[in-house]
Amino acid sequence: MSGVTPITTVIEGVYNRPELPGLESATPKPGADPLGEVFSGVLDTVNELHTQAGVMEESLYSNDPVELHRVMIAAEQAGVATDLLLQIRNRLIEGYQTLMRMPV
Repeated sequence: MSGVTPITTVIEGVYNRPELPGLESATPKPGADPLGEVFSGVLDTVNELHTQAGVMEESLYSNDPVELHRVMIAAEQAGVATDLLLQIRNRLIEGYQTLMRMPV
């Protein structure tokens, strides 16, 4: 399995996905939630990376012809993507908490 997706492609690909309405232009469509859709797209991509890494690990465990370094790279990419996702979540929560502490 040589279909390992680079993490930079994951991050750039989230903004270029045609199925996300409202992200092509600067003005989102009424009723659309661009941030939620982008975050959902990132979650799907991270899940896909973990699935790919899991399939590659299972192939390795079952003695299929898989190169060890490709399995390790896929697992590391999935881990880095998860770390990035957690950092984005933490920043969003921190920003929300800052807004809530502001006096009205």
